Amino acid sequence: MRPYTEIYFPVVVQIIIAIAVAAGMVGGSFLLGKKVRNRVKDTPYESGMQPVGSARERFSVKFYLVAMIFILFDIEAMFLYPWAVVYRELKLFAFVEMLVFVVLILSGFFYIWKKGALDWAPESDKKTEPKPLPAEASIATILNRH
Repeated sequence: MRPYTEIYFPVVVQIIIAIAVAAGMVGGSFLLGKKVRNRVKDTPYESGMQPVGSARERFSVKFYLVAMIFILFDIEAMFLYPWAVVYRELKLFAFVEMLVFVVLILSGFFYIWKKGALDWAPESDKKTEPKPLPAEASIATILNRH
């Protein structure tokens, strides 16, 4: 049995290197960066566009729904990594368990898809249903229409 210091040493080194790189980048930017203050630099940046309107504007509920769905699927995708690590040891059991997991995830995905949670098109852009033909329409009219 190896001591804990030997087991966790690479993790501690990686954390120290990450902190040093982050501190170096922030410090280098602070020391080497220009400190020009003007009206243009102080305006909010919104993806290259001029900010328009109030910051207190309401967002559609679909925005938050899609964000939550993304987080859920992102977290669920993370369960695939431990499964891939132990797949050869657990063999068929691991395959069946992950198959059930993926089927459940896909069923949830298809459910939200059918409910329209992923549909961002405005109601006016959606295709309208064709108008029903009058009862006295002839077969030729019906065939020509389709």
